[in-house]
Amino acid sequence: MKKIFLPFHFLVFMVLCFSLNTQAQSLKAVEQINLSGIWAFQIDSLDKGISERWYNQKLKEQIKLPGSMTTNGKGDEITMNTPWAGDIIDKSWFTKKEYAKYRQPGNIKVPFWLQPEKYYRGAAWYQKTINIPASWKDKHIQLFIERSHWETTVWVDDVEIGMENSLGTAHLFDIGSKLTPGAHRLTIRIDNKIKSFNMGDNAHSVSDHTQTNWNGMVGELSLRARSKVFISDVQLYPDIKNKQVLVKVQVNNVTGTSKEVSLDLTAISAQSGAEKLKPVTKKLALTGKEKTIEIVYPMGSKPLLWNEFQPNLYEMRVNLKQQGATDRKNISFGMREFKAKGTQLSLNDKLIFLRGALDCASFPKTGYPPTDVASWTKTFKTIKAYGLNHVRFHSWCPPEAAFIAADRLGILIQAECSAWSNGSKGAVIGDGLPLDKYIYEEAEKMVKAYGNHPSFVMMTYGNEPGGKNMVKYLVDFVNYWKAKDSRRMYTTAAGWPIEEASDFHNSPDPRIQRWGEGLKSIINSEAPKSDYDFTNIISKWNRPTVSHEIGQWCVYPNFKEIKKYDGILKPKNFDIFKDKLAETGLSKLADSFFMASGKLQALCYKADIEAALRTPGFAGFQLLGLNDFPGQGTALVGVLDPFWESKPYVTAAEYSQFCSPVVLLARLPKMVYTNNEELVVPIEIANFGQAPIKNALITWALESESGEKLFNGNFKSESIAIGNAIKIGTITQALGAIKKAQRVILKTTIGSNTNTWDLFIYPNEVASTPKDILLAQTLDAKAIETLNQGGKVLLTLKKGSVKPEMGGNIQIGFSSIFWNTAWTAGQAPTTLGILCNPKHPALASFPTQYHSNWQWWDGMSHSNAIKLSEVAEDLNPIVRVIDDWVTARSLGLVFECKIGKGKLIVSGIDLLTNQDKRPEARQLRHSLEKYMSENNFNPTHSVTLEKIQRLYN
Repeated sequence: MKKIFLPFHFLVFMVLCFSLNTQAQSLKAVEQINLSGIWAFQIDSLDKGISERWYNQKLKEQIKLPGSMTTNGKGDEITMNTPWAGDIIDKSWFTKKEYAKYRQPGNIKVPFWLQPEKYYRGAAWYQKTINIPASWKDKHIQLFIERSHWETTVWVDDVEIGMENSLGTAHLFDIGSKLTPGAHRLTIRIDNKIKSFNMGDNAHSVSDHTQTNWNGMVGELSLRARSKVFISDVQLYPDIKNKQVLVKVQVNNVTGTSKEVSLDLTAISAQSGAEKLKPVTKKLALTGKEKTIEIVYPMGSKPLLWNEFQPNLYEMRVNLKQQGATDRKNISFGMREFKAKGTQLSLNDKLIFLRGALDCASFPKTGYPPTDVASWTKTFKTIKAYGLNHVRFHSWCPPEAAFIAADRLGILIQAECSAWSNGSKGAVIGDGLPLDKYIYEEAEKMVKAYGNHPSFVMMTYGNEPGGKNMVKYLVDFVNYWKAKDSRRMYTTAAGWPIEEASDFHNSPDPRIQRWGEGLKSIINSEAPKSDYDFTNIISKWNRPTVSHEIGQWCVYPNFKEIKKYDGILKPKNFDIFKDKLAETGLSKLADSFFMASGKLQALCYKADIEAALRTPGFAGFQLLGLNDFPGQGTALVGVLDPFWESKPYVTAAEYSQFCSPVVLLARLPKMVYTNNEELVVPIEIANFGQAPIKNALITWALESESGEKLFNGNFKSESIAIGNAIKIGTITQALGAIKKAQRVILKTTIGSNTNTWDLFIYPNEVASTPKDILLAQTLDAKAIETLNQGGKVLLTLKKGSVKPEMGGNIQIGFSSIFWNTAWTAGQAPTTLGILCNPKHPALASFPTQYHSNWQWWDGMSHSNAIKLSEVAEDLNPIVRVIDDWVTARSLGLVFECKIGKGKLIVSGIDLLTNQDKRPEARQLRHSLEKYMSENNFNPTHSVTLEKIQRLYN
């Protein structure tokens, strides 16, 4: 055991030593004083601290840093007048009677976002006594605050040092020699109000919709002692074609005198077998206060490249030697080139397809982003487990720890300059307001701080801009950065405008439901299929297109999640929704609503992602999102919760069947067949794996729900190249051998990669309506007579015939809710699919799971919801519609009841119109009729004739 144990741990130790935080490595030669701990503190709500010179006074309270006011229990109680940062589109919480109890002091609960325990917006002061050692005499001293939120002004004793206001990078203050050995008072004023520059209070850099508009300092807080000649910056520009790196070293000389120095550069790799590279030395004279030195560093005969699958990293060790002193920086970097290749993207000249998640800065435990690598590594590993390789940081830029973790795992990052200037509340871009200048400054700081990270491949100003002059401003911004730094690609903005200057387009057009489309979207207006793509959309552009914020499919709240919120943010919105469900008597269905709507959500995401992968010449997609978005009225759009933890209705393995480097794709002309038809399905593959697939064998099978193989076959290929829309072959299979209605699974496999699609096969002919059952679309005289005589009636209502107040105004579609109803003005559909008991005898001949699948598209597209409370209390329908969690009404599609002596089934689905073209409707009608013919058709609820007649026009 010992012979194995010791070498293994020694190897682990060596790897960890190489991959330590870049920042920490570069400071080994720098003396530091750690400032974390207890600080004096005082709130400045009247903004009088500067005029009253609080930096010369002892502050009255205490606070622990790193941390925020909220994590320290500082701030105000939440009230109706809390000055939130973020739009509230649906104002009903402030006015509607149903929310009155949540507006009472002591019981304030808001539905807009996660609710902090305390809240403060304004200036606050932080103060600490520091002791400068004698050894720091004549040193150049810097104050480093890794992440401050956000306008930070610093005083040493009574001397103002300066102000920083970056939202995306550390705040570094050059104190110089103002700190002599001995005790000093360090005072910091932090203000989190939107002031001179308006980035938009929906920007995730500041918004209460996500990370909260917090006040405080997190991450490393330190004083650093530097020699008076020191390395202030190093930027590395890899050139994989010429196998070299251009190194730009900025040296600061605060002595004011000429200095003779030498620079030593050595790049090393921890990768076994990597070529040992020779050092490069350059001697020079420093005559001014600042000098940038450029050195070309050869990377050997075969440098290791950084990519998604092999994220090989180097460390560039830069030593500055001068008489009596040494300074150094160690910079982690990767040899990579990210650029356009036609209308697609390439990494090191190999096609890559971006499968992206959004990080919208949701941190329920703390309300601010983590600054440790381990936290980001955990998140990114989860993202990769779900088949993704890319993260867009929506209108914010993460701390360096995120870039370090992404470097190590092969994640590609799009970072943004902290803004969402959407045109509201004065937040516009390009009109000459202070934000215009701030965006350039923020971009410069981001590139300086994170530009060496190979993961940082894309940058934009921010999200969805507004302003009459925005186009010129954003084009100028893109052109500026294209000329200045080719290490990444640039676009005008996430969303729009589409301009030729951009390296790539980030457009919301290529997706199966766009904002405002409602029931006219592909997934809601066109019968289920998978043979479409977005060629007609992207063909008009000659740049790579990465689709913007696809998906946005909602799931019902998981009330079991509430217990996970043990930090400073609480899901009071979930409390409201849970109460509403209880008021309508449906609490017992909460878990079922969650699971059933989750299955539909996953199906919608599969449709969205596969459409992107099928599109030839496409560059990738960015989801909104993989995890829930807790703000904007509560947008439960993730298959992960806000903690980046999985939900039980779809696993990472299941999700990555249709979202991974290698995905098999079926161009199904439809999902529902009759057994007199032939299944004709072209099979394709999207291969964005490490290499072409040699001697490929692709197998396919049509299986029953029990796993029995009904039909099978295979395709062979000598080699499958890197790319998508690669044709494999066509499955052609007659379905006549399938005699009974059933769900079958089309399964395709190549190596360890499998993808599946649910298909529904029905008999071409079904039995006619039994003579003892009356089929009707209204309760006319004949139907009433039948019921009065103890007969059976199947009432199938025409679409649009249900009265608005009885449910006819509820907008049903096949898909789940898009984003949420609060922020889309009730965009259809406003429901979350169906819930049923698949073992109910009424559905015995209409195979179904407990949730929506493709066979329900027809019914949902030809139906009205029915408010069951208008029929009878506690009515348990055969097929239920899951309502929006905000309204939580008890809704049915199919239910049974007694009327006098008679027995009735009411179908909100029109089962008669155009039934010759609707095999699902024919089969469902047949299944209901078959049930009505059996002895177990014995409804328990009795209702009056008038109640049913009141339902429809």
